[in-house]
Amino acid sequence: MKISMVSEHANPLATLGEVDAGGQNVHVAELSSALCRQGHEVTVYTRRDDRHQRERVRTRGGYQVVHVPAGPPERLPKDELLPHMADFGRFLADEWRREQPDVVHAHFWMSGLASTLAAREINLPVVQTFHALGVVKRRYQGAADTSPPERVQLERLIGKSATRVAATCSDEVFELARLGLPRPRMSVVPCGVDLTRFTAEGPKAPRGAPHRIVSVGRLVPRKGFATAIAALAGVPDTELVIAGGPGQGRLADDPEARRLRELSRRCGVGDRVHLLGQVGRAEMPELLRSADLVLCTPWYEPFGIVPLEAMASGIPVVAAAVGGLTDTVVDGVTGELVPPQRPDVLATTLRRLLDDPAVREAYGVAGMDRARSRYSWDRIATDILRVYEKALAEAPASSHAAAGQA
Repeated sequence: MKISMVSEHANPLATLGEVDAGGQNVHVAELSSALCRQGHEVTVYTRRDDRHQRERVRTRGGYQVVHVPAGPPERLPKDELLPHMADFGRFLADEWRREQPDVVHAHFWMSGLASTLAAREINLPVVQTFHALGVVKRRYQGAADTSPPERVQLERLIGKSATRVAATCSDEVFELARLGLPRPRMSVVPCGVDLTRFTAEGPKAPRGAPHRIVSVGRLVPRKGFATAIAALAGVPDTELVIAGGPGQGRLADDPEARRLRELSRRCGVGDRVHLLGQVGRAEMPELLRSADLVLCTPWYEPFGIVPLEAMASGIPVVAAAVGGLTDTVVDGVTGELVPPQRPDVLATTLRRLLDDPAVREAYGVAGMDRARSRYSWDRIATDILRVYEKALAEAPASSHAAAGQA
């Protein structure tokens, strides 16, 4: 099958940890690689944000990345990309007229906008994965939400225009249904984890306290690191290591890093909170294996890859009971779920688990089993292929003819 992935801001080749580079980048890269391993041809279209980028790059995973000229060739916040989606869509339409894919898989709402504009001219089936929904972001961020005001309405239209919607969790299906999308056209296909990289065996990063808690993510308020820091005040003999954000040399200039350091000082845990900044994918397994617990406390979370990486590494997870985390973490089996933004409840949970190594070990073993049985990228690729096949079956006749040539 010939598959076009569209990921307008999340380049699978990008360095992770910065403001607009995170789980979606990993998802697109790993899913594309897994599909290539199964014999499919994958091209990822992403916006050119550096004038030195080559237009086409063949990756070690087997898929091709095409850098689309849409807007200035420089980094822009993703919330400023909407005016450039018409150019993005025109580029896609030209590409797909020359060489027609069997199916288009759009990642994020603006990718969906560009894809549906381009695909409708040639009757291509489009599978949409939102990764995050504007209505949820607005609910939790309120006036701090920087998304374009048209986002929620456009997401509704994109979802209704797509041939199929691949949601990353059951909570997202509920939110999409509230927007008026028909449930029969939705499937849940979660993110996956690299089981060759994230394992229980291997070196561990050195640590400086009797207990260590690790939290990973972009340095933005919604990731909830402030909740973790506030809880740490009630958890003695424990260090909190936060990985993510810009490199160490630029952390001092990062406003969220400054805010978290000031909060740590006010909470009296400044000496036990360590902001590492950007941590490479190669170093992440050692960091996770060094933890007694991996902590995920976002305000909301469309899915969350870090809990899977921790589970595959044999480390129990404590997570806020929001979004996709309620699918991934089985409460009382692979870890524990806590109410979001409740540092008091979180501190009590952390103290109890840190005092009970037997429970932590049991959670770790169960987490490994769950990651291996359900969340390998090869399994996720098989699941998404079923969605593609449904989309092809529901596509116009011209698309069927293209599929028959694959």
